[in-house]
Amino acid sequence: MNAIDYQTIVTAFHQMSGWEIAAAMMGVAYILLAAKTSQWCWLFAFLSTLVYTALFWEGQLPMQALLNFYYMGMAIYGFWLWQQHGKQTETLRISRWPWLWHVGFIAVGIVVSALVTAYLQKTGQSQSPMLDAYTTVFSVMNTWLIARKILENWLYWVVVDGAATLLYVQTGYYATAVLFVLNTILALVGFISWVKLYRQQTMSMDNLVMQKG
Repeated sequence: MNAIDYQTIVTAFHQMSGWEIAAAMMGVAYILLAAKTSQWCWLFAFLSTLVYTALFWEGQLPMQALLNFYYMGMAIYGFWLWQQHGKQTETLRISRWPWLWHVGFIAVGIVVSALVTAYLQKTGQSQSPMLDAYTTVFSVMNTWLIARKILENWLYWVVVDGAATLLYVQTGYYATAVLFVLNTILALVGFISWVKLYRQQTMSMDNLVMQKG
């Protein structure tokens, strides 16, 4: 990295607004609480994405602004879904998808992303059409998976957040890029945490079946 790039990054951190810092911190809180399957993760998700929607719209990144606007809606849905199950004797359990479902999920994501990429390239509305498209499309799809407590959502987030890190570096959002490096690490932590919860859940179900038998 040359001196100019280093100075650009340093300047970006000095110019980082209080709102961006607050959004980043709430984003971290969301991931940590989601890893613990706390329904309050969705409150921090809503507040964080509310701020990011405004920041990205002002920064002329319309796809990222629309993505965060979508996150706001999903935060409301996720909170409602987890709370509804929390009021019942049976909570929304962590589940896994068959591998064929994942093949279909990825195939749909690739096709839609390719179409969005072509549109962005044609209109010139994005500085990085391919990364912008793929991260947006798979983020939209994967947010639904975490709301439904699909275990593998965390593995998708590792890839998506890693790609988003590169996108924000390319577009000069260095502070947000650092946040997404942390998000990538926390996604791995979330996966490990949910694997443990899933195994405990499975053991509890097996014991319940044995007791009834």
